[in-house]
Amino acid sequence: MTGKRVLVIEDDASIRRGLVDALAFSGYEVLQAADGIEGSKEALRATYDLLLLDLILPGSGGFQILEAVRDERPTLPIIILTARGEEGERVRGLRLGADDYVVKPFSIRELLARIEAVLRRSPERPHLIDTIQLPEGVANLARCEVRFDDGERADLSEREVELLRYFASNAGRAVSRDEILRRIWRLDPRHFETRTIDVHIGNLRTKLRDDPGNPRVLVTVRGRGYMFAQPKAGSTESVRAAT
Repeated sequence: MTGKRVLVIEDDASIRRGLVDALAFSGYEVLQAADGIEGSKEALRATYDLLLLDLILPGSGGFQILEAVRDERPTLPIIILTARGEEGERVRGLRLGADDYVVKPFSIRELLARIEAVLRRSPERPHLIDTIQLPEGVANLARCEVRFDDGERADLSEREVELLRYFASNAGRAVSRDEILRRIWRLDPRHFETRTIDVHIGNLRTKLRDDPGNPRVLVTVRGRGYMFAQPKAGSTESVRAAT
């Protein structure tokens, strides 16, 4: 089992069924949508690791979905499905932020290889960030500690380090409780209570000296989850929170 979840948005029932069966057989958990309207909703609210997106859809078109997902999840891996010979669509899709494309009709083996390749190079993996600049100090994730400018320090648990690293890696994007439960706890949110996330966020805010009434680091996004307040600057591994 790969442990990865793929969202398939494809209006052709036979192609969609073939994709779902092939992905499931290869160990992926699969979500699916049959048109642009349903696909757009799933793409923006569901928790998944890769989007497999047909560009020509009834309802909301594939390009609209691609742009909306890129705005919400800038680093999510996306592979577009295009018709043979339609170079303009492929170019436009890549310029809008797709990671790769597969031309119809396609080989399932090739598609699976492309999915594996895109997932391997996905920038969502949060292991690169070890130091985070905070309003009142610095979090050293390698040492599992926060050192404040006044000389005080706070120890971070391994779970708190994972949480903070994941938030910083996805800075500027609202991260849902379901996504946190899947990514950090490796649990299916359909079978577990997500209230534990709020408790851990509260404890982490305390250790970061992040006022829950007016947070500057971990901001609550109503109805959507939590967000690390300041986007990453350039390609550095240090992320500065809003001051």
